[in-house]
Amino acid sequence: MLQATNVSLRFGDKKLFEDVNIKFTPGNCYGLIGANGAGKSTFLKVLSGDVEAQSGHVSLGKDERLAVLKQDHFAYEEQEVLQTVVMGHTRLYEVMQEKDAIYMKSDFSEEDGMRAAELEGEFAELNGWEAESDAAVLLKGLGVSETLHDKKMAELSGSDKVKVLLAQALFGSPDILLLDEPTNHLDILAIQWLEEFLINFENTVIVVSHDRHFLNKVCTHIADVDYGKIQLYVGNYDFWYESSQLALQMAQDANKKKEEKIKELQNFVARFSANASKSKQATSRKKMLDNITLDDIKPSSRKYPYVAFTPDREIGNDLLRVEGISKTIDGKKVLDNVSFILKPNDKVAFVGRDELAKTVLFQIIMGEMEPDEGTYSWGVTTSQSYFPKDNSEFFEGNKMTLVDWLRQYAPPEDQTETFLRGFLGRMLFSGEEALKTADVLSGGEKVRCMLSKMMLAHANVLVLDEPTNHLDLESITSLNNGLIKFKGSILFTSHDQQFINSIANRLIEITPKGIIDKEMSYDEYVLDKKLQKQIDQMYA
Repeated sequence: MLQATNVSLRFGDKKLFEDVNIKFTPGNCYGLIGANGAGKSTFLKVLSGDVEAQSGHVSLGKDERLAVLKQDHFAYEEQEVLQTVVMGHTRLYEVMQEKDAIYMKSDFSEEDGMRAAELEGEFAELNGWEAESDAAVLLKGLGVSETLHDKKMAELSGSDKVKVLLAQALFGSPDILLLDEPTNHLDILAIQWLEEFLINFENTVIVVSHDRHFLNKVCTHIADVDYGKIQLYVGNYDFWYESSQLALQMAQDANKKKEEKIKELQNFVARFSANASKSKQATSRKKMLDNITLDDIKPSSRKYPYVAFTPDREIGNDLLRVEGISKTIDGKKVLDNVSFILKPNDKVAFVGRDELAKTVLFQIIMGEMEPDEGTYSWGVTTSQSYFPKDNSEFFEGNKMTLVDWLRQYAPPEDQTETFLRGFLGRMLFSGEEALKTADVLSGGEKVRCMLSKMMLAHANVLVLDEPTNHLDLESITSLNNGLIKFKGSILFTSHDQQFINSIANRLIEITPKGIIDKEMSYDEYVLDKKLQKQIDQMYA
């Protein structure tokens, strides 16, 4: 069991936490959520002991071991991959090192023999004989090839290093597992493996993630960081979000009879309980949901940006035709004879293992890059608005206030100070925030500005390349909902599985040997073993 008691922490004049009291118990997975800057990662560091609270304390159960997902991807460059994983269990690794050092001695004494015997006993108790095979199983599950297990970390790609550090945190079944953004840089198969691992993990997990699908799959509880406090809720992220929004709506509706409110909340809890899947984690969550009282459901004080795209006109008969597009960059052929036809009302997720291929295709169809071969043509009734993966050219060195920055993209009737300030306010730039200069914005603020620019364009086709990067969960949820309601067509890329699943009615995967084009949900796509085998062959 891990417990924080009266924990308070300030950075300068900024209060992050004040008198936080929270207990994390075995068998549960806690999703730590909060707006950007709320202190989620800092709180994990307080729990791990890497940051010391100014008051209060953190206590761990007797003889319990805590493991943390390391963020420094270059910390183990000279270590072998298997060895790096085993280092996740500090005491076991110390025993192995000391034991090996004794056996290497040329003047092996009787005292050394007695010490070695002690170490051998402890080594066996810590399952040392299975250490390397257990480490290999974790690596294999995360998709790290066996050919890499004896390599040095310096020889691995960035994504493989991330997987090794994750395996290190999972190694040896720690009593408490702290994971900060564990799905970053993982492919879908690795994420699915991690989800199953955590669902079946019997100890305590505390995780920070912007991946709602992941939080929904693994979490039994949500710990909400807000106004310096941490409030604990039973259920996954969707349950927390929908129940808090429902409670807020009811709190604002003063005329609604109390009995009607109670009935609506009871129906809501019952629906979420009934929808629990057959997994162990979901079954556990269902039992907890059944025990929820109405007092447990509270409105959230969190603010959500208003994201709504309204096209000026409908798309006619033609949307987009791409014929035989090829492109080579720095000697590598990233697009090879790519052809497809999109229909009006298509909402297409472009997926695939090559990030550059998707970005280059979007740059070509948006006129920012010329193809080496092939053509594309947009329907005459279409108008496009583009969200590029790299938006730096719109902000770097730009000293305009946000009001003036947005004014240059607004139609003439929407260029008044009152309208622009109101629009920015709905995107969470209220008051003095609207007078910030464009060059000082954070990554998430830049994305909200780019979305504002797109909304003012009133286009009937949206082209979005990784729009959820840098956004907090509130903004991702708002954008997701806005795109679901959008009446036009969408071409997009994303690593957010729930984002893809809830928006796309069609999937196009760009592989080195052609495209896969399917009209199905993303869940169906990734769970279709025959299709995935075909895709693997196209990358081989």
